[in-house]
Amino acid sequence: MKNLQSTVELANGIQMPWLGLGVYKVEEGQEVIDSVKAAIKAGYRSIDTAALYANEEGVGQAIRESGVARGELFITTKVWNADQGYESTLAAFDKSISKLGLEYVDLYLVHWPVKGKYKETWRALEHLYAEGKVRAIGVSNFQIHHIEDLLTEAKVTPMVNQVELHPLLSQQELREYCRTQGIQIEAWAPLAQGRLLDNEVLGDIAKSHNKSIAQVILRWDLQSGIVTIPKSIKEQRIIENGDVFDFELSAEEMARIDALNVNQRIGADPDNFNF
Repeated sequence: MKNLQSTVELANGIQMPWLGLGVYKVEEGQEVIDSVKAAIKAGYRSIDTAALYANEEGVGQAIRESGVARGELFITTKVWNADQGYESTLAAFDKSISKLGLEYVDLYLVHWPVKGKYKETWRALEHLYAEGKVRAIGVSNFQIHHIEDLLTEAKVTPMVNQVELHPLLSQQELREYCRTQGIQIEAWAPLAQGRLLDNEVLGDIAKSHNKSIAQVILRWDLQSGIVTIPKSIKEQRIIENGDVFDFELSAEEMARIDALNVNQRIGADPDNFNF
């Protein structure tokens, strides 16, 4: 991987950028428009939104105003929990695509494994995929047992599993399982929402490379084969987060970061959520 246009090939042959911009909790309107346009201007080609984020319209406007051809961009959105089920997922997708103002999305994800519903939701995603309305389909926040259960009936294996993943929650077992299934792991909250920015180990490594702690974490993601989508609304931070292709962590440094894992979640437990 050489730059922000560098991609990983998903199981169906689609190319997905290794690094993108996440827009969770970025306000609809000018804030999200400016953030997405700043990212695209800086060289980002992947934008990750969701129905829950309530900013799909702004993302779509930014795409149209960016001056970059739609075919060069990789746009992800997700079906929210309240919309899960077969027909309701199809309706939710139509609403998302209308808000985005796009003819298709590159990746559509099941946002959480809602018990008793995610198999029907997945069947809807398979339908959208077969119709060419999405280029790839996947899941988010699925643990091993959720994926195993889904695969008992799925016709298409998820191409991506987007989960909370950072040095405090490295998800090693899940990563290995997904690798054996040909499922690409993607990290949300890769910077642990700022909780690692004063970590001594990361600070020491960052200093030796003349990089920020955030850049070291994102580089750890990339060298671990993890697609990553850091969020920021500040143009300079967006640029900095993308500037991770001109250095490499040693095996020893990677191991030191791996050792920070304490299985600490910032977000909800996928086996115990009520939203």
